[in-house]
Amino acid sequence: MLKIAWSAHYAHPLPAGHRFPMEKYILLPEQLEYEGTIQASNLFEPTELAEAILLRTHEEEYWQRLKDLALSPAEIRKTGFPLSEALVTRESIIMNGTVQAAFHALENGVAMNIAGGTHHAFANRGEGFCLLNDQAIAANELLHQGLAKRIMIVDLDVHQGNGTASLFEQKEQVFTFSMHGGNNYPLHKERSDCDVPLPDGIEDTAYLKLLDSHFHHCLDAFEPDFLFYQCGVDVLKQDKLGRLGLTELGCKKRDAVVLKAAYQAKIPLVASMGGGYSERIADIVNAHANTFRLAQEIWF
Repeated sequence: MLKIAWSAHYAHPLPAGHRFPMEKYILLPEQLEYEGTIQASNLFEPTELAEAILLRTHEEEYWQRLKDLALSPAEIRKTGFPLSEALVTRESIIMNGTVQAAFHALENGVAMNIAGGTHHAFANRGEGFCLLNDQAIAANELLHQGLAKRIMIVDLDVHQGNGTASLFEQKEQVFTFSMHGGNNYPLHKERSDCDVPLPDGIEDTAYLKLLDSHFHHCLDAFEPDFLFYQCGVDVLKQDKLGRLGLTELGCKKRDAVVLKAAYQAKIPLVASMGGGYSERIADIVNAHANTFRLAQEIWF
């Protein structure tokens, strides 16, 4: 069975006019249940993450200041979110959603988190709507428990996974792959094990050709025994922050490349949804829903 992390905490309210679409975390599971892609039994509700697990990835001093709501105004501005106790709780629950999804993936082949993909969070700071790094935390936990030895993080959000790249720059057991807008945020890019910068406006055919070439080459060379997939849908042409030119079908084909490769190679995979900032919330929800539809179709 496809197991999916979801909590009502994911849809933490933000001030009116904030550009981050929290409502997608409510609408996405509703859509998937309505159309019959999933049932209520597919969903599991994570609790807050144990601090010992979190601190294998993030610095204790940063986590303490985050809990105490003691970040500086400049640090808060970098995260893009107004800091609150409820927001920190939300973030901890999302982190555990990806950790628990990793355990489910080991059992079932695949699992997903309706939130997550917080790839701009570094060991000692947050940026770009990310306070903590869920896939990094989950990868470190798998390594700590000896449940995986070679982990590949495939990041196809339109923005480079700079926090993830930094966290694993010196860790040979984790291979970071980021295919992203070369002229987009962040201005300063970190060094992933494989970075594929994309030109503004790139469309489906050229994008998929690059993905097929670079991703399969890295997969074959590194031979991971676990995959994390950051599948942000801000690659869509209509995305307000994306600057690329993919159609919804192109985005779905992108997902299929990664999911089918994992299935065929029998590599457990966890997908976290990442970004999506299209004007129409329906575009965001449907593009995300395609990832879940594909997972059901391929594995189950």
